[in-house]
Amino acid sequence: MSDNQKWSILQGDALKVLGTFAPNTFDAVITDPPYASGGRTQTEKNKSTARKYSSMGENAPPPFDGDAKDQRSWTRWAAEWLYEARKVCKSGAPVCMFIDWRQLPAATDALQWAGWIWRGTAVWDKGNSRPQKGRFRQQAEYIVWGSNGDMPISRPVPCLPGVFKYGNPQSRIHLTEKPLQLMRDIVKITEPGGHILDPFAGSGTTVLAAVQEGYTATGIEVTDTYAELARERIRKELACAA
Repeated sequence: MSDNQKWSILQGDALKVLGTFAPNTFDAVITDPPYASGGRTQTEKNKSTARKYSSMGENAPPPFDGDAKDQRSWTRWAAEWLYEARKVCKSGAPVCMFIDWRQLPAATDALQWAGWIWRGTAVWDKGNSRPQKGRFRQQAEYIVWGSNGDMPISRPVPCLPGVFKYGNPQSRIHLTEKPLQLMRDIVKITEPGGHILDPFAGSGTTVLAAVQEGYTATGIEVTDTYAELARERIRKELACAA
């Protein structure tokens, strides 16, 4: 851990790094994994994430790994890392996983196959989306959540909303970065003083939000460029707040 033992970003494959932690290490898993849902054909899926998710050309944030799977492969992969994550969590630990409408059924299957209890689905209302005549706007993403076994309602945490309304960050350093305030709201599902795990740290938003809300946090990021960007961002943000 860095910054007085409050946080760390580990560079590596989540499936390999998760096995290095001792059981009962973490109090929650809160993460935004690659959705692997962009592109209708496998050829389109295999394109760089910078091309799939951005129209900024050379000014787009760097591409990230792990987004070219078809749905069957994605579901198997998700079940594996969710299982490994559950093994290093305490009993009753909550899990929150972002996903979109295309992969929502696969995500709930993977969560349960990994041994978590599926407890519901929350909504992130992004507000804006590309309008299409005669169709509903795709302005929402989802948070599949559950727990590692029993989850007593007596836990000392607030009642959280089922819908979070925040626009996409205006100045993103990651192609699929989530709003910081959104993550500050969501980490509060963790008991006070808890240690939060994010196996797909990206730009470090979850780790930063966790520290800002009084938790400790460990992030794992496979793309080395983003691992370093996340560390730099968190150091800068926490230094400015000090």
